Amino acid sequence: MANIGQKKIGDILIELGLITQAQLKEALQEQKLTGDKLGNILITKGWIKQDQLERALTIQTGIAKFNLSNYIIEPDVANLVPEDFARKYKVMPVFVIENKLTVAMVDPNNFFIVDELQKITRLDVEPVLAEELDIKNAQEQYYGEGVSLEGIITSIDKGKLLEGEKLGEEAPMIKLANLLIAQAVQKKASDIHIEPEEKLLNVRYRIDGKLHKEHSLPKDFSPAVISRFKIMSGLDIAEKRLPQDGRILMRLGGKEIDFRVSTCPTVHGENVVLRILDKSGLLLGLESLGFSPAELVTFKELISSPYGIILVTGPTGSGKTTTLYSALQMLNKEDVNIMTVEDPVEYEFTGMRQVHVNVKAGLTFASALRSFLRQDPNIIMVGEIRDRETAEIAIQAALTGHLVFSTLHTNDAPTAFNRLIDMGIEPFLISSSILGILAQRLVRKICDRCKEFYTPANEMLTVFGLQDKAGKGIKFSRGKGCQLCNQTGYKGRIGIYELLKVNPNIQELVLKKSSADDVRVAAINGGMNTLRQAAIDKLIAGVTTPEEVIRVTLEV
Repeated sequence: MANIGQKKIGDILIELGLITQAQLKEALQEQKLTGDKLGNILITKGWIKQDQLERALTIQTGIAKFNLSNYIIEPDVANLVPEDFARKYKVMPVFVIENKLTVAMVDPNNFFIVDELQKITRLDVEPVLAEELDIKNAQEQYYGEGVSLEGIITSIDKGKLLEGEKLGEEAPMIKLANLLIAQAVQKKASDIHIEPEEKLLNVRYRIDGKLHKEHSLPKDFSPAVISRFKIMSGLDIAEKRLPQDGRILMRLGGKEIDFRVSTCPTVHGENVVLRILDKSGLLLGLESLGFSPAELVTFKELISSPYGIILVTGPTGSGKTTTLYSALQMLNKEDVNIMTVEDPVEYEFTGMRQVHVNVKAGLTFASALRSFLRQDPNIIMVGEIRDRETAEIAIQAALTGHLVFSTLHTNDAPTAFNRLIDMGIEPFLISSSILGILAQRLVRKICDRCKEFYTPANEMLTVFGLQDKAGKGIKFSRGKGCQLCNQTGYKGRIGIYELLKVNPNIQELVLKKSSADDVRVAAINGGMNTLRQAAIDKLIAGVTTPEEVIRVTLEV
């Protein structure tokens, strides 16, 4: 069914110079006899190709062709449309955003099918054009028996497991890998671990910083499962003795997700870890990260400076990249040139020039930084200061009028000065270039759905220096555990911060190569809140638990 006033497909093909008027007339006569679609007749006669027909359809409908091949469809979405209906009318539900269901169709102009889909799903339906073969492949993958993990395992011919790697290219393993990915993204995992053991293949998800065992697969699945992930990430399936790194770009739930894949040979087979980089889940915006109101004001003042160095410190997985990206996004204006060098570039942003370290090609942090200084930047972000050379160039950039952001692996803010001195940097350069140091950690937040309050024992109050609040009605919180938080009592994470703003007293101590303890005392006297105190503040506010405070700040 065509829209009133919509150009006919034959007329569009003539305008594009793809067919003649005589060819159109002949095809239309055949259509009257056979009832076949005009496009199919023209392709069968060899007068046009499939991609030329799709181009004409795009012009006619304003609907671009939708590529289903790199999409992972969540099982709940597939189940919105009954299998028999989907197969009969050649449709495939793809994703839901708010109250709108996007459906891939061979004929997105068939409003009868769209109306029926809206009745079945009780959702607004947005039709998109897709190839019939892609729709059929998606139906094979997401309908019928075997869409659950147990069903997939049952459906696999045990004899085929002997083929090992070859099975990684077949439908059951495609289903299994896609299901594991969909579950991980749904649970907001940051990493997927595929771990071969002596008798099992374990699958663990890292959720809110903690690894959780999700599945145990039969050991003989290992070659095929690992092969599947290597195929998806463009790795060499024959190479099993050396570590490899790859990347998968997939679309899931209407959003593009980047997976960084790493393999490592172990005694029981290759270990595979997928880091999930979901840009839509990235909390950008300094207000949402967990800063106290006073820290937020100070940090915004620091990052608004015209030049100098701001360092963010903390272990791997403490949220440093998110903090840096949030700061850069605040500064990302049309009149500012921002350049970053990262290993790797985790998220891509419009308006920033981002460079990926390539050590094999000679592109290191230091060499990229040197190049940046000839590119007229206002702001530079260096993923990490690992050595003296990188530190010296960063300081040179700061002293010549650039604002520089970077990270260091130190436990707290005061220790960063000593770390740079240990690298061989002169104290006078450190004291004159560094504006501030932000140390951070992530603590798990109590699940809002199952949160409960309780009165802590006096001994517990003493542990956190809160003994003066005993008997004054102070309450702590905890999660009882529910379906939403996978019975953990926690849902999501929030930052705790230790922000050291360099002042004349701090500069003097750095020049004297004073100990980190002396610097810490001076910083606290100058208004710095320690990581431990920041965590205790979150505990009192009912955001996190005593166990999290102890776990995260034990070493600081």
